[in-house]
Order: sequence, then C-alpha cells, then structure tokens
Amino acid sequence: MVKLTRQDLVAWHRGLANTLPRVRTKTGAKKQAHLAVDLNDPEVLRKRKASANRVLAKLKAALNFALTEEKVVSDRAWARVAPFEKVAAARLRYLSLAECKRLINASEPDFRPLVQAALQTGCRYQELARLRVADFNPDVGTLLIRMSKTGKARHVVLTEEGGQFFAQLATGRSGDAPILGREWPTSNQARPMRQACERAKIEPRISFHGLRHTWASLSVMAGMPLMVVARNLGHADTGMVEKYYGHLSPSYVADEIRAHAPRFGIVEPGNVRALR
Repeated sequence: MVKLTRQDLVAWHRGLANTLPRVRTKTGAKKQAHLAVDLNDPEVLRKRKASANRVLAKLKAALNFALTEEKVVSDRAWARVAPFEKVAAARLRYLSLAECKRLINASEPDFRPLVQAALQTGCRYQELARLRVADFNPDVGTLLIRMSKTGKARHVVLTEEGGQFFAQLATGRSGDAPILGREWPTSNQARPMRQACERAKIEPRISFHGLRHTWASLSVMAGMPLMVVARNLGHADTGMVEKYYGHLSPSYVADEIRAHAPRFGIVEPGNVRALR
C-alpha cells in the first residue's frame, strides 16, 4: 500500500473515464465484453466520468476502512485524488402513471409482481428479491426490509393499494416463502425489464432501478414531504432526495411565478395532444 502513489491513482481514475463501459459477459468467456459508445460524445464522456467518480469513491471508502482496521500502512495518497467536477446529473427519468400501467401489462407473468412491488414501494431490486411472506405485516400495512444497502433494517409503509397487492401475494403461503413467487437471483431483472419496455414502447427505455426513481418522483410531485420520501427509501437524511427529486417538489417560487409572471398572448391554442 505504501507503493500506491497519487500519480498512479490519478492515472487509473482518468483511464476509467476513457474506457468503454463493461457489460455482462458470459461465465468462462476469455474476454470482457464492452458496450460500443462514442467517447467523443460529450454526454457519453460525462457519464463515463461520473462512473469513474463512483468507483473512486468506493475505492477510497475501502482503503480508509482498511487503514482504520490497521490492515495497511499508508500516507493516504488516495485522499489527494480529486474526482471529476460537474459531471453528476440529476436522475430525471421516471415513468408517468400511464407508462407504469403499460409496463405492468407488458411484463411476463412471473416478472409482473416484481415490477408492481417496485412501483408500490420504491425498494431496490435486491431488497425485493430477499422478501419473505413473513416480512409483510397486514395489520399495519408495512414491509420489513431486513437488509438494505446501508446495512440497516427499515419498515416500508404501503398505501392501501400496496397493502392489498402484498396481501394477495401472501395469503395462504408459509412465512418463509419468497413473497414474489420465486427466488430472484442477482441481475435476473435486466433482461425481462428490457423486454417489457420494448413491448410497452417505453422510450427511452428505463432500468429496473428507474422504478425506484418513479416511486420517489411521483410521490414528491404529489406533495409528499422529502423527509418522508427519504425515510421510506432508506436514506439516512434528505440530502440524496433533495439532490435528485427536490426540483419536483411543489415550490412556492414556481407557484408565484406561474401565478404572477406576464403572459403575452402569442401562443395560439392548437389541436395537437400528447399520446398517453
């Protein structure tokens, strides 16, 4: 670890941003598969730099933990490696209610409960995959997430509709049975999600994690306080929610502008309507 220099880490970090993104590769394959993208495209390069920043943050956390546990001796060269600036972007992609319904209807029968569960809770894929029948409490309308990304348990509050949905899944089944009908191993959601988006004509396509953003975005736009959204999602504070969803929250400034800003009468009403 003493040999790990700042220059080495800077070169590695910069190199990450200039390599093609990896994609899932078959077990036993001799070469790692990559996604063909144009690294000269400014938006592609921004995304690659943002990815490099996330990997750098994880590496720093791991090395700091190793240092705290006295597993290494180091001058903390990694602390002096700065991330790329101004490459983070708010995750604006979420589904409308109409798109949600289309996606549910277009999902394969065994995949459909997983999609519905994500939209009803905002939970991550792995949190849902680990759910057992006993984790649903019909008396108070909650789900127990025993292990979240932060390592802490939490109770997810359900709407009446969400409670009815999970009650249908749980009724008559043993407490240790997977509540979503079967086991869902790591990364088994990607292909059926892509197929469902294609059938539902969801463009641009959304990832399964986007269903978590959909729950949060629709909740915030309906007036749910950011603190409540953060708590149900399992965030320690409102920082992440404010960063990604704060602009969707009902705003005094936006309300005042729309109520009092001038209108010029130059936009003629048309008969074109958006398809839903």
